[in-house]
Amino acid sequence: MVAQILVRDVEDEVKARLRRRAARHGRSMEAEVRDILRAATAGDDGEEGGLGREIVALFEGIGLTEVEEIPELRGNTIRDPFA
Repeated sequence: MVAQILVRDVEDEVKARLRRRAARHGRSMEAEVRDILRAATAGDDGEEGGLGREIVALFEGIGLTEVEEIPELRGNTIRDPFA
């Protein structure tokens, strides 16, 4: 299926820049707009990563294995900070 979009009230300067950009790429203004829209929506699957997911991705694969311990905590008792 092919859809059509009508964009109203485009400033003259924006239209002129779009025309120049299309000419540089050797295509029509319509083809240029289609390419711009494709690029703007590429990879946009609607799922937001969020800060937590970004942090997890940064540290994924590095860290302690199940058999490793943190030496600084070995043999120490954790005290209640509010006591």
